[in-house]
Amino acid sequence: MPQERVLIVEDEENERTGLAELVSSWGYRTDTAVDGLEALDKVAAFAPSIIITDVKMPRMSGMELVERLPDQSIAVVMVTAQKTTENAFQAGRLGVRDYIEKPIDFRRLRSILTNIGEILNTRVENEALRRRLRDKGALGLLVGSSAPMREIFHLIEQVAPSTASVLITGASGTGKELVARTIHDLSPRRNKPFVPINCAAIPETLIESEIFGHEKGAFTGALERRTGCFELAEGGTLLLDEIGEMPVGTQAKLLRVLEDHKLRRLGSKVETSVDVRVLAATNKVPDEAVAAGELRRDLYYRLNVFNIHMPALREHKEDIRELVKSLLADMNEKHGRNVSDVSEAVLNVFQSYSWPGNVRELRNTLERAVIVCEGGLVETRHLPPGFGQNVRVVVNDPDAVHLGVGTTVEEAEKLLILKTLQATNNNKTRAAEILGISLKTLHNKLKEYGRPQEVLAGEE
Repeated sequence: MPQERVLIVEDEENERTGLAELVSSWGYRTDTAVDGLEALDKVAAFAPSIIITDVKMPRMSGMELVERLPDQSIAVVMVTAQKTTENAFQAGRLGVRDYIEKPIDFRRLRSILTNIGEILNTRVENEALRRRLRDKGALGLLVGSSAPMREIFHLIEQVAPSTASVLITGASGTGKELVARTIHDLSPRRNKPFVPINCAAIPETLIESEIFGHEKGAFTGALERRTGCFELAEGGTLLLDEIGEMPVGTQAKLLRVLEDHKLRRLGSKVETSVDVRVLAATNKVPDEAVAAGELRRDLYYRLNVFNIHMPALREHKEDIRELVKSLLADMNEKHGRNVSDVSEAVLNVFQSYSWPGNVRELRNTLERAVIVCEGGLVETRHLPPGFGQNVRVVVNDPDAVHLGVGTTVEEAEKLLILKTLQATNNNKTRAAEILGISLKTLHNKLKEYGRPQEVLAGEE
């Protein structure tokens, strides 16, 4: 049975007493207050671990109550008769655990209280785990002892126990999905599914089916019912990677699901309730994506309750030694090898390199080295040919892009893209990273140039 104390703050007497009786019947110890001012007095005397509060009340609102709580570890569930994006954003900013509408869905409220109870019961265990991980310079699958990474660890520890949406930003290859997985693994949902979906890798005509699912016969080729990612992640966490590549129309439907916690499969007339925590990631600058019309402003506000920005590897090179050790252990297990370390010469090359592909490029470089390494130490000869020389466009370079007066921007762009592909041996992933564009954009450019065969080749 639950042991938590729940304080219910509501100015309407019938709603206040009825809710108190219901929550008490679930096994919680309860007390009540008529507004925020009385609630502050009750907090001192009753010492609740959870507060369920209305938003609009006389003398002191629910929002002001949250701001003035002496103990910010108290979990708050906000209740409102009129849910707005502005109120939801403010509640998230204040650290409110959840935000529900009247009339209250009591099954959802009980689920929320159960989740909060799990968080409280595992707090001591999680703190011990985090302390051990920090001592090792790691958190989940993330590695690093530098100041930027310690800040990332701190932010993850803060947000993981909550139900808040998180927008993870940063360049390609910086580890955004690892951040999402670590948030999931440190949350009360860790025993439920973690479902990542890359919005840039799914054709626009199929993305709604992938996310929301469809019924048999919903469209040509829909031969059977398909369960979407939201339902697959039920009770757990859904990562929407490269959210800026999602079609704007689909973004509108996603926003509705986030607001109502209900979805409708394509071709269905019935809504299905979902309990899923949504995390999103993008390699774009969110404000620029909003200004360009690639990301809906209201969806951005809904997802950006909490932001974690991943630094480029060149901004925390002091972590390269720890990253190398961690990645080598992974590569040894994957390929059945026994490579213990890299030479000092290799480490020096790594430290002087700019890493445009970030940690993903470091991983790929080490994986190749482990495969070709004959002994237990990676030497410079095991690195890819020409490694460490960034692809550059210079006047005296025979591979340089030479532009004559009168060359249009479109022609210059095409020459630069094709020359970069040539320099990377048609490795489009590497070329996209060097050019600073998404892989999807590169694919689209190649199609424009009438080179569809290159869209299908050279992936890594």
